[in-house]
Amino acid sequence: MAKIAFILLCHKDPDAIIQQTERLTAAGDYLAIHFDARASDEAFEKIKAAFAGNASVTFATQRIKCGWGEWSLVQATLHAVEAAVQAFPRATHFYMVSGDCMPIKSATHLHRLLDADHVDYIESFDYFESDWIKTGFREERLIYRHWFNERTNKKWFYASFNLQKRLGLTREIPKDLAMMIGSQWWCLRRRTIEALLDFTRKRQDVMRFFRTTWIPDETFFQTLVRHLVPAKEIRSRTLTFLMFTDYGMPVTFYNDHYDLLLGQDAVFARKISPEADDLKARLGQLYAGGREDFVISNEGRNLFGFLTGRGRIGRRFGARFWEQGTTLGRDRTLFILTCKKWHVAKRLAASITQNIGIPAVEFLFDEEETPLPDLGGVQTTLDKRNRHRRALIRLLFDHYGSDQLVICLDPKNYDLMQDLAQDRATVKILEISCEFSDDYLEGHAKRVGLAHDESPAQTITALLPTLKNDVAFESERMRDAHFPHFARVLETTSVAENAAVLRRLLDVSDAAAHSLAETPHLFVD
Repeated sequence: MAKIAFILLCHKDPDAIIQQTERLTAAGDYLAIHFDARASDEAFEKIKAAFAGNASVTFATQRIKCGWGEWSLVQATLHAVEAAVQAFPRATHFYMVSGDCMPIKSATHLHRLLDADHVDYIESFDYFESDWIKTGFREERLIYRHWFNERTNKKWFYASFNLQKRLGLTREIPKDLAMMIGSQWWCLRRRTIEALLDFTRKRQDVMRFFRTTWIPDETFFQTLVRHLVPAKEIRSRTLTFLMFTDYGMPVTFYNDHYDLLLGQDAVFARKISPEADDLKARLGQLYAGGREDFVISNEGRNLFGFLTGRGRIGRRFGARFWEQGTTLGRDRTLFILTCKKWHVAKRLAASITQNIGIPAVEFLFDEEETPLPDLGGVQTTLDKRNRHRRALIRLLFDHYGSDQLVICLDPKNYDLMQDLAQDRATVKILEISCEFSDDYLEGHAKRVGLAHDESPAQTITALLPTLKNDVAFESERMRDAHFPHFARVLETTSVAENAAVLRRLLDVSDAAAHSLAETPHLFVD
């Protein structure tokens, strides 16, 4: 049966690396770690201490500083491979992964896949004939020498390149090598790895050549494996599912991509968001569970291409992976607390959660810093939240596992209230009407940028009536809209009157409604 030595290149988050290592070795496999020398020694020592005496884990023979596009990435891989070959004589396969990779099939499935076919899995396409490189340098990667990192030393990188080009200082590709290109995420048999290491010791001319090529992690192993292994023993594909944008950036996967990932014809995926804790937990359970009944649809890349391609014809913001409908859910109830004094709405929302148990989210469409769970990226900016507002709220219902949800909105969001009120879900709106002193309105004007500390007193005096009218207008507009479920609590009315309103709107007991109406310091500025 296959025994895998995972080759793990990583550079951050020692706790996540420890969890990943424990997960991958739990099925009886091995793991060799190269932890970037740019990371702190304390982080590295933490990882080493976690696996002290663990015969299934080893570390690269040398830690080096890695940079994107540099030879250092290949050298780090070779250091880890050398350590794995020496430490794990029973390993039959060597599988390259990163700290952002996660399994998307079970360990049982992976082992049976490797046992079924005695081959190497590595993307290996003709460098000059294939369309693997979408933009940027092609031949220039090889025929010129690259000593500097394009990302960290852009000035010297291009100065060196332009000087060589102007002087015609090109070089030849080693004549006995057919240059190939492909993904750096491969799975190779032990025999192939040993032949490759032997080649690196004997062919210093080839090693010198690759040390100054640009992005050699996409060409070094791909070329040498094709040179050393018969074509019939190579499957020119990666077992790791990954996608890139048109700009060469890797696509990141989030909590809501679980089903999509399981349907891909791969056993690992890269790259998983560091914040996608739910996805990581589910995939970890999957890997240890022994499941075999996977239905492969393999639609990921086509779906991504279709959705991103819509932007080129003016439909940039079509439905995303997580948008599979336009309703919040027929049997759900959304409570909207709307108040010009945000701190008042926040206090009542917190009191509802504490006393009734309904989850609440503060001004998610008004305040960038509102704490939100990882919802696949839709929550990251105010622009995205407002663009996909129903999808965002639906995901929040799903996240909290509740059919009731409270959100806070500024009264200016009248269009959003109208939109949500037309949903199939039950949408109940509570206006919290507050009194506004001149001092409070002056502070509000300064907070929103209408005035400053240096503004003349007469300017403030002239502005206050307009602000009062705006507050009154927003309130009147909501009341005139005749929303199906609309109610008001007022700062100027009694606790008993406000409690009666809350009892009817929230459908709670008299005691619970009274507790809400008596929320400590509810209307205090």
